[in-house]
Amino acid sequence: MKRFMFLLIAIPVLEITLLVLSGSVIGVWPTVGLIIATGVIGAWLAKREGTETIRQAKRELMYGRIPSEAVLDGICILFGGVVLLTPGFITDLLGFILLIPFTRRWIKPFLGRWLKSLFETRTFFYMKR
Repeated sequence: MKRFMFLLIAIPVLEITLLVLSGSVIGVWPTVGLIIATGVIGAWLAKREGTETIRQAKRELMYGRIPSEAVLDGICILFGGVVLLTPGFITDLLGFILLIPFTRRWIKPFLGRWLKSLFETRTFFYMKR
């Protein structure tokens, strides 16, 4: 929880610092243009990757397999799309890392182990109906 609170404070401070520096180096309007461009490209990429992940999950289900890879991909794509919509260069970098399939492959093993530990320690609760 302490790490989360630290990141909640540190990342916006770093983002604002980078935006101000970028504005002073390349100008305000090019900086605004970069922010808008990364948001548009990120939304397009998230839609494309999300659609492909849904197709992959359907294929896995058709063959009677649990679509665990597709679920991990979906989590990465969702989080990557959300952080890409927030203005800033650090969050944009993180968003693109989570959206691009080549780099997403590096993140999924860590995400899978983390989710597994949440279920094993019963930190992640769910309700049965």
